[in-house]
Amino acid sequence: MLPAETDVGFEQRLAAAIARRVSEPRFNLWFRDHTKFIHLGDAVVVGVPNLYFHDWLQKTFGADVRAAAAEVLGEAVTVRFAIDPELFQAARQQQQDVKGDDGGSPADDKPAGTPPGQKPKKKVEGTKSAPGARPQAAPAPRTPNRRRWRSLGEFVIGPCNRVAHASAQSVVEEPGQGANPLVLYGPTGTGKTHLLEGIYAGLRKRHPDQKVLYASAEDFMNRFLGSMHHGKQSAFRKQFRECFALLVDDLSFLAGKKATQIEFLHTFDALVAEGCQVVVTCDCHPRLTEDLMPELADRLLGGAVWGVLPPDPDTRLDLLQAKAAAPGPIIPADVLQFLASHLRGNVRELEGAIHSLRHFGRVTGQPVTKDLAREALGELLRHAVRVVRVADVDAAVCAALKLSGGSLRSKSKAWAVSHARMLAIYLSRKHTSATYGEISIYFGNKTHSTSVAAEKRVRAWLQRNDLVKAGDRAWKARDLVERVERELQK
Repeated sequence: MLPAETDVGFEQRLAAAIARRVSEPRFNLWFRDHTKFIHLGDAVVVGVPNLYFHDWLQKTFGADVRAAAAEVLGEAVTVRFAIDPELFQAARQQQQDVKGDDGGSPADDKPAGTPPGQKPKKKVEGTKSAPGARPQAAPAPRTPNRRRWRSLGEFVIGPCNRVAHASAQSVVEEPGQGANPLVLYGPTGTGKTHLLEGIYAGLRKRHPDQKVLYASAEDFMNRFLGSMHHGKQSAFRKQFRECFALLVDDLSFLAGKKATQIEFLHTFDALVAEGCQVVVTCDCHPRLTEDLMPELADRLLGGAVWGVLPPDPDTRLDLLQAKAAAPGPIIPADVLQFLASHLRGNVRELEGAIHSLRHFGRVTGQPVTKDLAREALGELLRHAVRVVRVADVDAAVCAALKLSGGSLRSKSKAWAVSHARMLAIYLSRKHTSATYGEISIYFGNKTHSTSVAAEKRVRAWLQRNDLVKAGDRAWKARDLVERVERELQK
């Protein structure tokens, strides 16, 4: 029998344990607001709103939930999934409240309480409910929040993103006529999603009668798996292949998911063959994305691939000025200049700094000054100045090339190690304050001339963009350096 009340503390602990295992985004998508956890002594019951959640969660996350329950309770327990009347009624009520969508984004056209890619089952009332739970009145109707799509006009342009922004603008002006696909890549928080949203908003405005689809790669995968589960692949393909433009965020999510990659590849081919625009974002260059099918990477390289880099000092200042222009306490120009010169983070970090500074000023009742900024953002400013050591470069090269720790300090002269060692010496000169002599000592060389020769050789590789053998494969020199530097930034 399910008790009428649940242990809130147990629910929170179990939720946190599950999130650690399945990742926070997947927990938010599948568990948060869709489940409740009830401890019955010798068992744990996971309440769900409908049959689809019952089958999907049990099949996909059952082992993770059992492991999390054992961690929280200190012993293995039976885990059962059951349809909970309260969750069912709440989901049903939200489905009735939400009418229509905003005009074509697959991420926005599902009723609240329904997982991506699925319609709610119509005959759930006849299924078995969790015993003993008290039915309650449905919650009061809520007005659904509409997603605000950012525009390209709001995007702060600088040397780090100018070409990517221009390419996004050209897609809006002439979709399908220029680079197709358009691939935007770069580390998190640099504005890739903003550009993708700007393209979506621009295309919707210029072509209101056309079907423009915007979805995250995870949403695409969930809808695809849902269509397979219910035998509705034709409906899924009609949705994604009969559109004017398809915009997919965070394609790197599909790395290692071969079945979904194959489906996306066929979708991609069908759209491009019809002259429809495809735009995707990913966290690194398609050639460097691990576990991405060679066929898919090849298709992505057939269009335009542009990087979106972390903001440089001038762009950081422009971003801070744009964020500071929003309503709130005035932040003087000298404070913005101070932040731009001391912070090294991405756009979200800069925006967070502005919010934190204004909030601290309101709480303390003090005007915003550089001294106040130092006090309010002390931790952030301290962590912004990261000192890179030769050992950090060593670790980054080994991680990027899948070499065992200590390989670069060995006497091995095999190209897999020796070329990687030369690269580490070059990057140590570039990113650290170490001298040639110090670098030579670290990597076991007798004189500094070895480090000088290694740096010159890597510079020659980069100038010609040679094919370099390092680790377990051959790389284009510039791609290799970019990969290691991305690892160094983690």
